[in-house]
Order: sequence, then structure tokens, then C-alpha cells
Amino acid sequence: MSDKDLLLKVEDLHVHFPIHGGLMLRKVAEVRAVDGISFELKKGETLGLVGESGCGKTTVGRAIVNVLRSGSPDVEISGKLLFNSDKGWVDLAHLKRREMRPYRKDIQMIFQDPFSSLNPRMLVKDIIGEPLEITNPGIKAAEVTERVHWLLEKVGLSGEQALRYPHEFSGGQRQRIGIARSLATNPKLIVADEPVSALDVSIQAQVINLLQDLQEEFDLTFIFIAHDLSVVEHLSDRIAVMYLGSMVELGEAQQVYRKPTHPYSRALLDAVPLPDPTRVKTKDRRLLEGDVPNPINKPSGCSFRTRCPIAKPECAQNVPPVVEVGPNHFVACPHVDVDLLDQTK
Repeated sequence: MSDKDLLLKVEDLHVHFPIHGGLMLRKVAEVRAVDGISFELKKGETLGLVGESGCGKTTVGRAIVNVLRSGSPDVEISGKLLFNSDKGWVDLAHLKRREMRPYRKDIQMIFQDPFSSLNPRMLVKDIIGEPLEITNPGIKAAEVTERVHWLLEKVGLSGEQALRYPHEFSGGQRQRIGIARSLATNPKLIVADEPVSALDVSIQAQVINLLQDLQEEFDLTFIFIAHDLSVVEHLSDRIAVMYLGSMVELGEAQQVYRKPTHPYSRALLDAVPLPDPTRVKTKDRRLLEGDVPNPINKPSGCSFRTRCPIAKPECAQNVPPVVEVGPNHFVACPHVDVDLLDQTK
């Protein structure tokens, strides 16, 4: 794949949060939230980023949007986040707030909780219009109003609702407002951080279909973060599976969903509830034993080895290399064998 077809290249990204203690508040430990992941994102595609809570997927998204230092000024970020901007490739990983400003309009985020991500003291017209005014200093008020009404209609609301406050909307409607806000600056990349997890199941499908329609209309590129493989399979072109800060599997959506290769990916898929009770009884489910290790004190070698059904003694010695097990299908395990995994059901 040539660079002109790519929008983002993540190279050996590490994000560590220092822990300070003692009288002098020295660094005594660190949370290794993201521990060396790499992937590429093609223009116009959707990458599903999945894993259990605490695996680091949200941290990856916030690192790409470059908002981590706002909440944790001493966060340690290394590696590269190369973004294909109008000015050429730029490394976002180490840009300061002022340096990030020219690229902010190209990268937007849809947050997980539609109840806390909207300012309750602002009218909808101001919530959506503020990004327009910041990125277009000379824009007229009438143009902002027209654009806000147009965006609201694009996400399934009406222009008349622009004069309401967030508390006057349901959860699904609030998330639509958040989506409209993310579209205000005509972004190239949108990081959607579990945008449907706080919504009712009946509303989730509506929001996912809306995102698909908007992607086609506006030629958007998505990173869709979720913990449910069934959600990302419907929306994504490729799926990346994370465990404890590392990427364990990356491949085409159908490859990963229909035939997951890494034992953790298989366990995630088995954890998806089945609507047919008879299938629940007959299907052999591979449930993981034990708890997720503490990210402050990770296991040596492969971080998944303490819960892995096919772990070998050498797994404690070395970090597993990424192995290509099929066309564009990568797994971070040299011991993966389909027959062996089937025996562990």
C-alpha cells in the first residue's frame, strides 16, 4: 500500500502514565497503558479496535487526537503517530497544544458518554457551532446557523432543535448531537470511542447505520473503538484486537470475526451473547480463567500467557513476534495452531 493511500501510520506507540509517591513525589511505578503497537489506516476505511476494559484502546484513540496531556501533563508518549495532512506527513505524538491547532479540524472524536460529553449550559447551536467559529475565525453568524441546522438534519434531527439544551434530549439524540459536532470541521479522521455502548440496543443499530451513511457521504475514515466484536464486525473493514496494551491480532473483519486465530480473540468472540438459547447450550465456549493482570506489573514475555490455554514455558521469556498467518492477517503468537486451539475447547 502506497503512502498516498494512507491517512495514518502508528509506529511502535507507547503510552505510560507515571505513578508518584513518597515525600518527594518521585516516580515509583508506571501504568503501561499502551506498550508498543503499530498499524496503518487507509483513507476511507474503518478500523475496529476491540478489547476488554483497561486494554488501552481508548488511550490509543486519545493519543491520536492528542488530548492525553490535557488530563495528564506528565504522561510519557513515545513512538510515532504519522498523519497525512494537507501539508504532508506530520508526527502528532509530540506536538504541543499550539502546534496541534492546525491539524485539530482534521481529527475529531466522538465520545463514549453522550450525557457528560456535551456542555449542559450550552445550547445545541453553540455546541456544534463552536468548532466552526474556532476553525473559521471570519465566519458570519448566519453561516454558522445555517451549517448547524444542516448538520442536525444530516444526523436525523431538525434545525429547530438547535435552540434546546442537552438535557432535553434522549441518550440517542445526544449522541447524534455529538456526531454532528464531530462533523462540523469537515474532518478526515474520526475516532469513535465506544459511541454506542451507553445506548439501548434498539438505538445502537440506528447510530451505527448513521455512521455508515455519513462515512459514505463525507468520505470519512473511522477508528471505531468497542469491546464487542459483533458491533465492529458490522461496521469495520479491518479489526485490531488489543490485550493489556499490546495488539494480539489484526486482519480483515471477516477473517477475525469468522475465524479468529489468537486464543484471546477466540475468547472475546465466545463472550458475545447468542440470541438463540439452543446455540448457547450446544456451542463449546472458551471462557478465560483468571483476571486481567495489573498493568503496573505486567507478566514477563507474553502478557496473555497467564490466561492462555496454549501457553508454553518460553512464552515467559520473550515478547511474542507478530506472525503473518494469512494475507493481511497478523497474530502476535508464534505458537498459534488451529488444531491445538480446537483441542482446548
